[in-house]
Amino acid sequence: MDELRERILDTALALGERQGWDAVHLHDIARELGIEVADIRRHFDQKDAIAEAWFDRADAALLAAPQAPGWRELPVRERLHRAIFAWLDALAPHRRLTAQMLRYKLQPEHLHLQALGLTRISRTVQWIREAALLPAVGWRRELEEAALTAMYVTTFAFWLNDDSPGAERTHALLARLLAAAERAALRLAPRSA
Repeated sequence: MDELRERILDTALALGERQGWDAVHLHDIARELGIEVADIRRHFDQKDAIAEAWFDRADAALLAAPQAPGWRELPVRERLHRAIFAWLDALAPHRRLTAQMLRYKLQPEHLHLQALGLTRISRTVQWIREAALLPAVGWRRELEEAALTAMYVTTFAFWLNDDSPGAERTHALLARLLAAAERAALRLAPRSA
């Protein structure tokens, strides 16, 4: 991202923290930055595009996770846990604002944002699979994606309201979900003769 795009996002986040996401307007962001709304339009075609840029930052953090030394040697369950938490940790500085962004998307008149939200979930799950180096193909991949999507959405929804230190309750939930998925996967694994 270029510098102005980053400043627009950071300003929107700061305004959102002060007044709530629903009350953030592009003209307010422009005034704060001393620019015109047309300057924002060159980077974001609507307010929700700014929220999507916030989630893009989380995706970038998720994709940086595999750069950790020894990543490939970690068990799959640990890679998945770390990848999902890299994403959540990137959002943590504005957790309550992130929840407000989601509520904004879920307003009845925002069907178009809800459709984009489903695409976002699918894309992030694909990034999680890639970061965790999951090799499944065919029907196993489809089952894996469905299970991973359910775990990701459940974990994210729980995390949004988790005030425990370091999101330890969310960590515990995700660990349980991943352990259950691993047990189920072992039952589906082909038996060697």
